[in-house]
Amino acid sequence: MGTSGLTVSRLALGTMGWGSGVDAATAEDQLRAFIGAGGDLVDTAYGYGDGAAEEILGRLVAEIGRDTVTLCTKAGISRVTGERVVDTSRRTLLRQLDTSLERLQTDHVDLWLVHTWSDEAPLTETLSALEWAVQSGRARYVGVSNYGGWQTARAATLMESGRIPLVANEIEYSLVERAAEDEVVPAAAALGIGLLPWSPLGRGVLTGKYRNGVPADSRAAGRELGGFVGRHLDERSAAIVEALVVAARGLGRTPGEVALAWVRDRPGVVAPIVGARLTAHLRSALGTEDLVLPPEIVAVLDEVSA
Repeated sequence: MGTSGLTVSRLALGTMGWGSGVDAATAEDQLRAFIGAGGDLVDTAYGYGDGAAEEILGRLVAEIGRDTVTLCTKAGISRVTGERVVDTSRRTLLRQLDTSLERLQTDHVDLWLVHTWSDEAPLTETLSALEWAVQSGRARYVGVSNYGGWQTARAATLMESGRIPLVANEIEYSLVERAAEDEVVPAAAALGIGLLPWSPLGRGVLTGKYRNGVPADSRAAGRELGGFVGRHLDERSAAIVEALVVAARGLGRTPGEVALAWVRDRPGVVAPIVGARLTAHLRSALGTEDLVLPPEIVAVLDEVSA
């Protein structure tokens, strides 16, 4: 994980849908498949499923064994009466961390992240919560999520004074979302911070499922996530998907597998976070471990998605 001593698997298991689109039985199937394939880094958050994701994960980890997983959770985003609330004050972050530990049935997490940037709380106050989490033993390592380039650099500089480094930044990064390469990727490289890409399949668009329209059972067709996915349904994304389809056909793989291998091997990337509604989709992602994209294909994908 960056220049830290933390070592994790090349893919991370995402749990954002656990407790909502993914029931407990499917979650268990996914976790066992992930661990069975050699995975260990599991990513969750205080606000996922209004807490259900952490509760399900906690029960499963207690059954399977705490030493089998590297737990990463985040704090700072919650929902109150259905509305998204961002609060990165020290009081709220530490309260949410304690709640997360209770749900996860553990006395510490391996990696704890501030879920997003906020102008409402002083950055020094937000970072003081990260320092206390490490000093009190609640977290082994800390980092941030969705921080821009200058935000990452400023936070890392402030944390240096307490000798508790930021080791990770969880960001959106994929063939259809490469904005991180402008500032975040160089900042992370200079500061020794590892990158954890969320939505490495472009919110599902890079699987090719939307080539011929929006399936009725897809996330893009739903009220809650329609706008979330729709952001990447445009002409540029369509061209990227067509290039992926051609590449996948030549490699005997799926477009999603090629897209995942592309972001996995980008400079600074530690482990793309893969979430799936179906265990079969997760198994497909796990099968990319041995997939090495030829330089010619990487060059084409770089060009079409630039």
